[in-house]
Amino acid sequence: MSGWNYLPRFVDKIRLHLAGKLHADYQENFAHKGFDAKWCGAAGVTSEQFITVVKGSITDGEVCDWVAKNVKKSVEEKAAFNRAVLDYGRGDDPALKARLQMRKEQSGLGHRDDLQCFVDYIDADEKRI
Repeated sequence: MSGWNYLPRFVDKIRLHLAGKLHADYQENFAHKGFDAKWCGAAGVTSEQFITVVKGSITDGEVCDWVAKNVKKSVEEKAAFNRAVLDYGRGDDPALKARLQMRKEQSGLGHRDDLQCFVDYIDADEKRI
């Protein structure tokens, strides 16, 4: 979606939030924390501004058009953000590894050694893998 791997998920979360259907597990971090906040920061928009964009659109294509017109980031900047999201939780940060393990344990996935980053964890928690 305009070169941002995370954007479709964020748009879906916003639409669910606006409909009053965003799962309680996602309420705490919605828009102002986590990957949502990281995308807004990388894109140079506020979460409130982007929620308004999504609220005023009917299709994801309209959101994509808005992003293409208003978010001026290079292919390299988008790629760096996408890599950072996809690798979040990998690496040598013991606090981040502990947080990932804690989230896995909370979800009954503590035994899953194949879940090496937060994207893996989210996919497993949402039953995609």
